[in-house]
Amino acid sequence: MNYDLLCRQVKELIAEEPWYVPLLSNASALIYDALPDLNWAGFYLMREGALVLGPFQGKLACIHIPLGKGVCGTAAQLDQTQRVEDVHAFPGHIACDSASNSEIVIPLHAAGRVIGVLDIDSPLLARFTEADQQGLERLAQALEAGLRL
Repeated sequence: MNYDLLCRQVKELIAEEPWYVPLLSNASALIYDALPDLNWAGFYLMREGALVLGPFQGKLACIHIPLGKGVCGTAAQLDQTQRVEDVHAFPGHIACDSASNSEIVIPLHAAGRVIGVLDIDSPLLARFTEADQQGLERLAQALEAGLRL
């Protein structure tokens, strides 16, 4: 995967409109199209101390995720990327889509605090590599640099 190209495309989206609704909507579509073997790509955003569903591509999703619960809530609470090879082995996994077998979740920041997460699921076990993690963390940094809430 060419994550440099993906980051450039996200920066172009930011240049056109940095407001989070269209930006994250198009970013989720871009990620979903660019990466093979996904069944969900999108964002959860912090609201009143919990994660709430934001723009995404894929099947219906969980709407509310408490901090510390599931892969997304854990990533947000710990402020640390979670790359999970088998979500069924993850303590407290929230099964929004039973077809998901692996997941990567990257925290997003503004003003020095976590404002949400980028969440990507795959039906394949161990779909996400260290290279995917590094590329997606760069993409998250590009979003953080231009995102306007």
